[in-house]
Amino acid sequence: MAAVTQAPGSRVLEKCGLEQILEALKLLLSPGEGSGSNSLQSTKHDILLATLKSNLSALEDKFLKDPHWKILKLLRDEIANEAEWPQDSVDVTWRFTSQTLLLLLCLKETMLCLAADFNPGKPNPKTPETAPALSPDTLSISQQKTVQSVLQFVVTLGVCPYLAPGVGVPLRFRTEFGAVVQDVVCLSTAPSATRRLYTSCRALLSVAQHASLGSLVFCRHLGDIAAGLCQLGFCPSKRSSLSPEEEVLTEEERALSRKALRDILDQVYQPLAVRELLILQGGPPQSCSEGKMQVRCRAPAWLRRLCGQLLSERLMRPSGVQAVVRGILEGAGAGAAGGSDAEATAADWKKCDLIAKILASCPQQSLSPEDYYRDICPQILDLFHFQDKLAARQFQRVATTTFLTMSREQPQLAAKYLLQPMLAPLHRCLNTAEIPESDKVPGTILVTEEQLSRCIEDIYKVYVVGNEPLPVLVDSLLPVLGVLFSLYCFTKQSVSHIRSLCQEILLWILGRLERNKAVASLKGFAGLDKSVPSLHSLCHFRAAPQGGVMITIKEAVCDEDEDEALYQRVSSEQCRVEHLGGLLSHCQECGLAGDFFIFCLKELTHMAVENETEFKMKSFSNKSLLELEQHQTLLVEGQERKLLVLQLVALLCERMSEQIFTNITQVVDFVAATLQRACASLAHQAESTVESQTLSMSMGLVAVMLGGAIQLKSSDFAVLKQLLPLLEKVSSTYPDPVIQELAADLRITISTHGAFSTETVSVAAQSTLNKKDPEGKREEQQQTSYERYSDVSHGHLEPQQSHVASHEVREPSTTAKQKSGSVTTEELQEALLSAYDPQIPTRAAALRTLSRWIEQREAKILGMQEKLLKVFLENLEHEDTFVYLSAIQGDMVSKYREPLIHTFLRGARDPDSAHRASSLSNLGELCQRLHFMLGSVVHEVTACLIAVVKTDHEVQVRRAAIHVIVLLLRGLSQKATEVLRDVLKDLYHLLKHVVCLEPDDVARLHAQLALEELDEIMRNFLFPPPKLEKKITVLP
Repeated sequence: MAAVTQAPGSRVLEKCGLEQILEALKLLLSPGEGSGSNSLQSTKHDILLATLKSNLSALEDKFLKDPHWKILKLLRDEIANEAEWPQDSVDVTWRFTSQTLLLLLCLKETMLCLAADFNPGKPNPKTPETAPALSPDTLSISQQKTVQSVLQFVVTLGVCPYLAPGVGVPLRFRTEFGAVVQDVVCLSTAPSATRRLYTSCRALLSVAQHASLGSLVFCRHLGDIAAGLCQLGFCPSKRSSLSPEEEVLTEEERALSRKALRDILDQVYQPLAVRELLILQGGPPQSCSEGKMQVRCRAPAWLRRLCGQLLSERLMRPSGVQAVVRGILEGAGAGAAGGSDAEATAADWKKCDLIAKILASCPQQSLSPEDYYRDICPQILDLFHFQDKLAARQFQRVATTTFLTMSREQPQLAAKYLLQPMLAPLHRCLNTAEIPESDKVPGTILVTEEQLSRCIEDIYKVYVVGNEPLPVLVDSLLPVLGVLFSLYCFTKQSVSHIRSLCQEILLWILGRLERNKAVASLKGFAGLDKSVPSLHSLCHFRAAPQGGVMITIKEAVCDEDEDEALYQRVSSEQCRVEHLGGLLSHCQECGLAGDFFIFCLKELTHMAVENETEFKMKSFSNKSLLELEQHQTLLVEGQERKLLVLQLVALLCERMSEQIFTNITQVVDFVAATLQRACASLAHQAESTVESQTLSMSMGLVAVMLGGAIQLKSSDFAVLKQLLPLLEKVSSTYPDPVIQELAADLRITISTHGAFSTETVSVAAQSTLNKKDPEGKREEQQQTSYERYSDVSHGHLEPQQSHVASHEVREPSTTAKQKSGSVTTEELQEALLSAYDPQIPTRAAALRTLSRWIEQREAKILGMQEKLLKVFLENLEHEDTFVYLSAIQGDMVSKYREPLIHTFLRGARDPDSAHRASSLSNLGELCQRLHFMLGSVVHEVTACLIAVVKTDHEVQVRRAAIHVIVLLLRGLSQKATEVLRDVLKDLYHLLKHVVCLEPDDVARLHAQLALEELDEIMRNFLFPPPKLEKKITVLP
């Protein structure tokens, strides 16, 4: 819109000051005499009109009578003469608005002239701390408040009353004063409402040409001015054909209004523009001064279409997505993004869904959805990377929700413009990717630390936080899982902030994949399936300066470094298997760990039936060197695969708990794999003791299920029938008659759905329950009482109407409540007989009963110590921990210290690792009870422990040795400083060695526990707790 020229009044502007103009504006805003009284509504109208008339008259009197105001009057008259709007009217509100606008224009022209004449001069280098001189057109705080009040009056009297219904927020819904103004404005008098609106908007835009005044205008009144310009430029006429004389606005003026609207929307802070356009389009109801919600007219259709078009234009601009997000969130009551209410706004998923729908919808201005996604998706990805924490939470939630909405509505476009750019750093280093020759130089950084960290964080925010397994998301992440797992393994070697993110991503995707795809991915992780995409052979991970990871090109391997490279490769594969086991330990509840374990068992079966001569050549004379080399390569790869499968099975058996199988199908698959392996071994005449024990255990597991440990349904028997052919083969071909009979009876029980069950099945089920001892439990948990063991074994059967024949376990009739001297000869004989019972619980209970009698100093017991010692020593050789741990609990160790210690020390050198570990475990229990009686053997014990920890290759033996130290320190407690005085330093150095260099996590944990025990002991020794005691001396 055209601005008022300033050349004619330039001489006047030189003498006119800002203070005089602001004083004139204050005079117009002076309150009337009755404005503070509580009058009726009609009286308020009269007071307002009277006040406006009085202030206008006071201003004119000031201009006519005060000579100091002559210059301001001349400037006002010059601007009034140049103005093209009607200034006189019967309506006092319009006369007041016109005079106020003229004074604002005077203020603007004066400020522009002062700024043009200002020459600040060069700063003094001797005083650089001195603040620069302010421009003379700078308004003070009080002056700014005056201008803000004037602008409020102008907008209230000159813009809002003339807006059409539904355009903008009506005055009566804002404040009580607004309702009064709405009633006092006279629309029937000249000039017309449209001309008044056009004049006010034109003058305000002219005032806003000065920067500081423009900020005051648009900061609070952008919505009202934009509403007026929308009405002036776009509102359709009520009558289709009007003559030029009847037109209120010319077409040129309407075009100027349209251009002015777009100009101010482009100039102002874009989130503010978005917020005001949303309100114009029909935002939430506005609240009045009492806090009550009022219902206002809905925006007309032309305005809703116009605001939608303008909002789409805001969105398509650079950083338009951010502007739209900020505008909606700030307009929703959050203040500036990251403000005090940011937490509440971030938690409101409905707003995020609204923004996501807006961003995912292609506007009409866009040529095609693909063009729109190409422009908008990079901005959506940028929403993930805000640094401010509170604002970042808001924008990241919006970005995640938008990401998911786009992936749901336009999966192909989302994969191309969202997922591919996000996953690009991982795709760049795949073994299926083409690495440019320029990037193959050793040491070249293929993916920087920032790129990789952003990639992993973005994946976490979309997949794990979003938690919506859309097909396009799952399919896009599947090719890069190998690289992601390699990165996870690398981060496990040191501290990294992306380690937990990688683990959460892998667990999320493995839990959402179809089971066959998840198992295939695990095969790729383990190295069993080379077709699964993985890290490029030229690439490797390196620690980055900021604690992250980067991907670089490997250095060339010299001939001298081939052995080192081979060692690194083997150790890396070993670490991958270990980390895979750790990952699977979190996947037991969903059943994935059980399925992968069954897959590994089937691979073992395949290895058993594989013909070893398959790769052997019948004749080498007519084969070329290349064929011989290929043959050798196949043999080596086959052996590597077999070793890897065996390593995986061993690891899963060690790491997984007894809850690895989550349903009966997995149990049946496990038993089927065991039976198939047994049949394959028979076919190759490779039957062994291990195979027989495994076969007995698996069939015992089936017997337990059929015996009533779980309630079987018809569908379960349909699954169990898969075992019938295998059981028939075992029953007819296996050489062991006991296994043959059990296989035949199990086959009958399954075929009859449990209606017929033989004694063999019942005994096998009971025997399996009694032998059940889960791996990985701590030794303290193994020392359970007979009562608990009996409760557990029977508890599996009692809830169901068990078909298992009850197998009575003989138990000594004595109880813990017996007192000294109450043991009879019959009870003693029964306990001694039970100590040799073949049933493990009975034997263990008898040994514990005898130990209790010894502790109670029973006379009959003390009289036969030699015989009891023989009983305990014989049970020390029992293979079950439940028995031999019961055998070593007795207070007779003090008398037989020497033979026990030497026996256990000798056992620590046994060739069998299980015997070594068992001997060390018993040695720990013994040392825990000897206390001061350890004596000189403490040096022998320490030397044994140091040698075992530093030289033994079996991890279980090293764990047992370190656990001896834990038990030793725990048993001695504060006595350790006296008993272990000569070896305490050696034990400390040994524990530090384990913590720093031991590869096994469990062993390091035991060592750390021992160090904590030692630390507590030394603290109490060096700094004993003060005793609150008072010494009293009796004088003679």
